[in-house]
Amino acid sequence: MSKTLLLGDEAIAQAFIDAGGSAINSYPGTPSTQITEYVMKSKEAKEKGIVANWCANEKTALEASIGVAYSGKRAMTCMKHVGLNVCGDPFMNAAIIGTKGVLVVVADDPSMFSSQDEQDSRFYGHWAMIPMLEPSNQQEAYDMVFFGYELSEKLGTPILFRIPTRLAHSRAGVERRAALPQNPLSSPSDPKSFVLLPVNAKRLYRDLIDKQPAFNKSSEESGYNKYFEGTDKKMGIITTGIAFNYLMENYPGGKCPYPIVKVTQYPLPFNMINRLYDEVEQILVLEDGQPFVEELVKGFLGKGKKVMGRLDETIRRDGELNAEKVAKALGLPAQSGAPVPAVVTNRPPALCQGCPHTDSYTAVIEVMKKYEQGRVFGDIGCYTLGFNMGAINTTVCMGASITMAKGAAEMGIFPSLAVIGDGTFGHSGMTGLLDCVNEKANVVVIILDNDITAMTGGQPSSAHCKIYEICKGLGVEEEHIRTVVPLPKSHDEFVKILEEEVAYNGVSVIIPRRTCLVELKKHLKK
Repeated sequence: MSKTLLLGDEAIAQAFIDAGGSAINSYPGTPSTQITEYVMKSKEAKEKGIVANWCANEKTALEASIGVAYSGKRAMTCMKHVGLNVCGDPFMNAAIIGTKGVLVVVADDPSMFSSQDEQDSRFYGHWAMIPMLEPSNQQEAYDMVFFGYELSEKLGTPILFRIPTRLAHSRAGVERRAALPQNPLSSPSDPKSFVLLPVNAKRLYRDLIDKQPAFNKSSEESGYNKYFEGTDKKMGIITTGIAFNYLMENYPGGKCPYPIVKVTQYPLPFNMINRLYDEVEQILVLEDGQPFVEELVKGFLGKGKKVMGRLDETIRRDGELNAEKVAKALGLPAQSGAPVPAVVTNRPPALCQGCPHTDSYTAVIEVMKKYEQGRVFGDIGCYTLGFNMGAINTTVCMGASITMAKGAAEMGIFPSLAVIGDGTFGHSGMTGLLDCVNEKANVVVIILDNDITAMTGGQPSSAHCKIYEICKGLGVEEEHIRTVVPLPKSHDEFVKILEEEVAYNGVSVIIPRRTCLVELKKHLKK
């Protein structure tokens, strides 16, 4: 078949459609968002009746996919690396259940281009004791989706599918395979496996341990992990995923003189690595992310030959890997691009002109000037950029604004404000608000409703148009759930509302409602 130019994300999405996928349940998070969006927009997916959903958060998304697997169908759940924390409970238990036909695609973000940390998802997969796939290019990403489903159904396990930002958002030609039909509806071969009472969980955990030799055997024999001969035995190289490309960029024509173990499937191919260790004087580990492989290799090889990488900072431990860093580690001359012209200056990110959050923050700033000890606890979303306006004091993780405000208020911080978006409120803010109500916390929660999940590209917000009712249902007193349109002409009204709710000793919610300007332009074009 002819090749199609696809992003890494798009290659995974197309493979999901072609490999007989039935449902994709996700929560948007850069750099994984385009996978689910591609399926949603695909005419082919619609014709095949494939279900594609944006869920309230990553936990609900993965649980839905486990439900799909229960019916015998193939499912996929996509997220960014920090989203794996949110679905850690079903992720770990899916491994014990022996869930078949579920790929958990996690896009890591080395260098934190749009994230709070550089978390490496391979540690989660290793902890869960399940196979992991880490393609080195777009064609492998496409092919590995087929392989991942086959492996999952053959060995009775979910698969963690890890990609970094550069693979997710770069394009290459991909040759498609003949499409497979979707699986028929079926019942689990062991219905008790989905009932994790201790009596079943103990047996299933033992089963998971007993599967490890089969996982190891597949890594050694599947063909995705490869050993490349080399003439110079002074050093051996272990590469993982996209790191293999960065290595080859330094050797035009692919003529690397050192023996190489290319790892794209986990558990690690210990036989290949042992062979490398026996043949060379020292080992360099190249991986885009944290020193996951380097730590494992040092652990099972012992204190023999030198093993270098990120752990000993032969390559800096922080930041994404690239060809220039690899060249430096190899002692080769680094080739860098043209210098950035002096006329180009760095600009801090800012809210869009006309953004409704700007008007909300203008009111917050005016009121908080009167309270030297007061604090505003922020959250994850476009409104995080209010920090550059001096409007918020913290940003930690999804949903933390409300619960941090509660904790600070209980210690005497006054006023204690939380600012959260409609998407994040639906993701993980509602439970925090329930805590506030239960404890009668003296907080003001501002839920910025701009009609969409703006930070990740305009996906629908799970709480939009339901925020007032949700807050009322959680127990916030109706007279202290206030709405306002954030516009310059409404500034005085907004300030008055905020001052009144600050003066109230209890839980208040203010909902500024105005559609994101970028989204509004899309509506007007339609």
